[in-house]
Amino acid sequence: MRTRNLALATVAGATLLTAAALPASAQATAPTAATAHPVQEGSVRAADLLAKLKDCHQISHGKYRTDEETSATVPVCGKNGAVFWKADMDIDCDGQITDQCNERTDPWFQDDTRFHQSDDKPLNAAELPFVVVPSSSSIWDYTKDGIKGGGVVAVLYNNQVEYAVVGDTGPDKIIGEASYATAKSLGIDPDPETGGADSGVTYILFKNSQASPIESHGDAVSRGDELAKKFLQEN
Repeated sequence: MRTRNLALATVAGATLLTAAALPASAQATAPTAATAHPVQEGSVRAADLLAKLKDCHQISHGKYRTDEETSATVPVCGKNGAVFWKADMDIDCDGQITDQCNERTDPWFQDDTRFHQSDDKPLNAAELPFVVVPSSSSIWDYTKDGIKGGGVVAVLYNNQVEYAVVGDTGPDKIIGEASYATAKSLGIDPDPETGGADSGVTYILFKNSQASPIESHGDAVSRGDELAKKFLQEN
């Protein structure tokens, strides 16, 4: 995300220096945010889903960048009943103004999202797990593959499963972004300016699915679990 990589590099460097100063036993037992309280929504394990994603049948006409300054290396891949990609996670804090997401906390804040709640208000990035898809372009038009607002998504990170919805669109050449709430649930730093994950995030978008209403995370989890089971059976 724009300036995120430089900030993350600074934080990572400080972390490495701190770790080097610790005894070996302390380094080995220090818990990470993602492993302290692992997320397992639904009954399907991340490992079982990932086992079905070893090969990529590329459906995009080209590849995406993960950030503005990186080269295009990420394809959108097709499977029975779903599309997927493996990328980073930038933080989307757009939508309703909250303590976590506003013009002070996010230099790129916008008070709207591509898709809205059932009451027509923008989505709440601080509360609702949602994923950003690239705007339709010659590289890939998500609508032609049965992906729509409110579509159910399985987000996999560090052996965790988090269900989300398609909630916003982003730049047409960049991929790998999700809401503040998605990152926080997975133990990823949700700060929109300096947070996120550089790699290791898998996004599985289930075709022709839709949480109802879009703002119901419970419905996304319930539908997602059933769709994930069907995905395992059909791939």
